[in-house]
Amino acid sequence: MNDEVVWHSHPVDQWQRAELKAQHPCVIWFTGLSASGKSTLAGALEEILTRQGYHTYLLDGDNVRHGLCRDLGFSEADRKENIRRVGEVARLMADAGLIVLAAFISPFRADRQTVRDILPPGQFVEVFVDTPLEVCRQRDPKGLYRRADRGELRQFTGIDSPYEYPLAPELHMDAGGRSVAECLNQLLEYLHTRGVLKAGYQAVACSA
Repeated sequence: MNDEVVWHSHPVDQWQRAELKAQHPCVIWFTGLSASGKSTLAGALEEILTRQGYHTYLLDGDNVRHGLCRDLGFSEADRKENIRRVGEVARLMADAGLIVLAAFISPFRADRQTVRDILPPGQFVEVFVDTPLEVCRQRDPKGLYRRADRGELRQFTGIDSPYEYPLAPELHMDAGGRSVAECLNQLLEYLHTRGVLKAGYQAVACSA
């Protein structure tokens, strides 16, 4: 870093911003294979939290590549830079007092750890959306697995690029064998026990 760049402290801090929103800021990081259900769960959770009065923002893996990370490819180096940028943005949003939801394959443990390390202790919630590869292949909503199998996509996670499973995530979700509603209720209950959600939060009907 340039020695001429010095951190400037300002009088308003994260907790003052969070107090205005009456919530505990954090980054909820959804990781898992392509088509595991990360974006679906993150989007559904944000909808629920918004309805219940929380201030949130959702960072989605595909969406950030239309702007913030549009110059990056899918090499290992570019994947690392992608997560580094998103981690820094998530940190700033949490510093603004928001509950940030991030849905990214983020295949490498070291990169996820980097995001954890730049946040205040306890504000990184790693959610492993554990869906078996074969289930992801069957879903394949974008046809990416079929393209990877035909050799049209290189360095595709789970096929010819590795996915490093989380060793100790805050939440391990069996997303292949459970409904979206069941997964959401598991998320809501966990966030309540962590103090992110206030008492009286509303669960999701099992038929959802």
